[in-house]
Amino acid sequence: MESQKRPRGRPKSMFKESSAGTMQSLDRALGVLTTVAGLERVALSDLAREVDVPTATTHRILVTLQKHGFVSFDEERQEWMVGIEAYRTGASFLRRNNVLEIGRPILRRLMQDSGETANLAVPDGPEVVFVGQIETQNPIRAFFPPGARTPMYASGTGKAILAALSEESLNKVLARTDLIAFTENTNLPQAGLHDDLAETRRRGWSYDHEERYEGMSCIGAAIFNDRAEPCAGISVSGPTVRFSLDRAPELGMLVRNAAQEITHLSGGRSPSQ
Repeated sequence: MESQKRPRGRPKSMFKESSAGTMQSLDRALGVLTTVAGLERVALSDLAREVDVPTATTHRILVTLQKHGFVSFDEERQEWMVGIEAYRTGASFLRRNNVLEIGRPILRRLMQDSGETANLAVPDGPEVVFVGQIETQNPIRAFFPPGARTPMYASGTGKAILAALSEESLNKVLARTDLIAFTENTNLPQAGLHDDLAETRRRGWSYDHEERYEGMSCIGAAIFNDRAEPCAGISVSGPTVRFSLDRAPELGMLVRNAAQEITHLSGGRSPSQ
């Protein structure tokens, strides 16, 4: 039987050349998954030919992906399709990306209304990562480069997210954290952190008073996803002289309202809803 000719311009195989630092089995599995997604529905033999992997190997990859919900099998048509877990994974990215897109104009407005640098951050384990910022024009101002990290417990945005977690989730995050007193104002679990988080939860915004850097303060609020879970945070930060106790409630309301607006526009909901 004459073998089917490979279309011109198609590489011999997408898997035969190994690259340093990659896992061939994972490489193959992801290649199979993305090919199934691109074809929408495909028979095993056609898929194996498309990715140029032996049929038996392709089937083992599919069964493994099926076990974790990333593909499903239509018994009647004998075809493979992407599964619900692939949707959940993609939806997670879309929710986060949606928050970033929606947050940009709201960040700018928050900076203009407050006169302070506005920040957007997302949680990553026991830390928050700054992913967006609109700087104030004040000559003395806060600045966090994109990708900068800080422990949640010593950050206005981080404390807002911690306050929105369940007690179990909060304890898990703190257990993974290397707790350090950065300044004499840093709140640690044994020195007022839990009381601070309770107050943050009550009023809807956090107050970082020189807890990470001397001379700098921050006020933050949590942004929630469609399951009422904290998925990001927004804040204003700047010199402590402009974050007095008298002014903090005014800034807190601005930040809380901005967080609620992003939550609503991104399809999320606050725990009280």
